[in-house]
Amino acid sequence: MKRLGLKLSSGIGRALSHKIKQTQRLSRKTAAVILLLMGAALVSLVSLGFAKLADYALHLNAKWSQQYPMAAFAVLPISLMLIVWFTRRYAPYTAGSGIPQVLATLSMPKVKGGNRLVALWRTALKIPLTFLGMLAGASIGREGPSVQVGAAVMLAWGSWCKRYNLAFKRLQDKELLAAGAAGGLAAAFNAPLAGVIFAIEELGRSVSLHWERQIFIGVLASGFFLVAIEGNSTYFQGFNAGQPAEHMLRWALLCAAVCGVAGGLFARFLSKGATWLALPQWRNWMRRHPIWLAGVFGLMLAALGVLFDGQTYGTGYDVAAAALHGQTDLTYGLAGAKWAATVLSYWAGIPGGIFTPSLAIGALLGVHIAQVAGVEAPAAILALLCMAAFLAAATQAPLTASVVVMEMTGSQSLLFWMLVSSIAASVIARQFCPQPFYHFAAGRFRQRVREELLREGEARQAESAAK
Repeated sequence: MKRLGLKLSSGIGRALSHKIKQTQRLSRKTAAVILLLMGAALVSLVSLGFAKLADYALHLNAKWSQQYPMAAFAVLPISLMLIVWFTRRYAPYTAGSGIPQVLATLSMPKVKGGNRLVALWRTALKIPLTFLGMLAGASIGREGPSVQVGAAVMLAWGSWCKRYNLAFKRLQDKELLAAGAAGGLAAAFNAPLAGVIFAIEELGRSVSLHWERQIFIGVLASGFFLVAIEGNSTYFQGFNAGQPAEHMLRWALLCAAVCGVAGGLFARFLSKGATWLALPQWRNWMRRHPIWLAGVFGLMLAALGVLFDGQTYGTGYDVAAAALHGQTDLTYGLAGAKWAATVLSYWAGIPGGIFTPSLAIGALLGVHIAQVAGVEAPAAILALLCMAAFLAAATQAPLTASVVVMEMTGSQSLLFWMLVSSIAASVIARQFCPQPFYHFAAGRFRQRVREELLREGEARQAESAAK
């Protein structure tokens, strides 16, 4: 009996010990999931605050530019010069979209200082700087900046959790960056599925990532948190084109051809930079005086804005929404003006994305096709197809372009035709700009960081030798 009691006691002890360990493992996993959701919530809240600020900036810009249109010739050049000066002095890694900075960081080796492109406090300056650019009237968006800020927030949160041994032991910095970046896109567009596709197609294109389920949970959670706060409303509300029109293949290929050429040239102009078309005797001056150059581009942006009644300012959301509602009375040539305004804004060197302006350019190209084709053209559908096609041509990411436009408009019935247009446009665009724009720009940031790390290493060696 004594042996039986000992065996029974030993068995109960082992079972109890096993249950305690199992409970501890479950508790750790639960805590890790909760902390991941908290990080996703932070990304969503930052993106939501950024969106509210951007909407306010666009509202103020529309107000002053309508009341005092000629003031743009003073406001835009002075504002752009001040933004460029501040950016170059205090936040040099916030210039441009923000997506190239994330891609460059993902492809950097794990070295001290390699994450400087997404350092939290400097990256956070991208929010007020983008706000000021929109307020002045630059043709920029907030979605690319939301990607960089989201990556910085999630990386900082994950690093804090790791420092105190709370969670994310298995996740590398690259995985945290990918989760934050894609979560930022999902929250910016209220499009959780597009965030996942963006992570796979764009972030994972040229870098090896371990696709832990935690990454996808973080991305989807960022989008769902925004849905919980703002409601399940689409970014472009009220689009209802119904079922596909007749001769959809013809319309899809026509949109692909127009947007493939326009988007490919758009990406090429962005990649080459302002000095590409300048006379040789001007190029040195342009490189030496970026602040004055930003003022010149500000004057050109003001001229476009005055000529087109302020419709080239900001993201272009209003004209894109009008196009999706089938309005064909928009100004002829507005797509070309918005195209030029976005290129000039990017060349100026201010923080701001190209994502939403690209959607606006695409929608306007669809309107122009409908204007030329006549009354039988399905204007709203053409605007939709061209939105996806132009974005795909500009970024060479057709799946992301199609899915994000589908979620932004609620146009699931037309997803197949958006994919046809997007893939064809991406192939055409590659003839004008073989390397995807975001990855081309990422290469420049990556080279810049490597040179800085090399100089810092040489300085440390010299200091050690002097001692």
